[in-house]
Amino acid sequence: MEFATWIVLAVTVAVVVWIMAVFNMLVQRRNRIANAYAQIDVQLKRRYDLIPNLVEVAKRYLAHESSTFEAVARARGAAVTAAAAARVRPTDAATVNTLALAEQELGGTMGRLMAVAESHPELKADETMRSLSEELTSTENRIGFARQAYNDEVLAYNDAASQFPALIAARLFGFDQAAMLQSTQNAQEREAPRLAF
Repeated sequence: MEFATWIVLAVTVAVVVWIMAVFNMLVQRRNRIANAYAQIDVQLKRRYDLIPNLVEVAKRYLAHESSTFEAVARARGAAVTAAAAARVRPTDAATVNTLALAEQELGGTMGRLMAVAESHPELKADETMRSLSEELTSTENRIGFARQAYNDEVLAYNDAASQFPALIAARLFGFDQAAMLQSTQNAQEREAPRLAF
């Protein structure tokens, strides 16, 4: 074989090895996003399990607030559905945005429930309500930390998939940009619900 043929062969092998390395790196980063979302999902499930218990305790004292309870139940249902979809496709921007919107709605309805609950001293004094509120607050903090870890993984993946020359392999194999998980859209919603019992 000629020297030129060897050079072409060596360059071809180098390009194939490079593409394989980039592909494997992007798969690994995408898997890290899925793992980070799984950590969020664990905490979301914990929150979703706490909410009905909190509502049941509140119902004993606030029977006249049925519209608030129904709004919480609807928002919780939408959030559970959105979280299940995000569990399947944690890098899909539309799915993650749907989850963020559902979580915003749930946070808003929970904030209204807590505001109503705070105006009733007998409910504030209920030991079960206080315990559930503390658990919910702790869970919200865990969700915040898990969301930060998820967003860090998304950033690392998006950086890797959008920098040249890896960008070529990323586009060739369909590694699209992943979406960050935003907690809220406006300043009012950025305030954590007060759970002072």
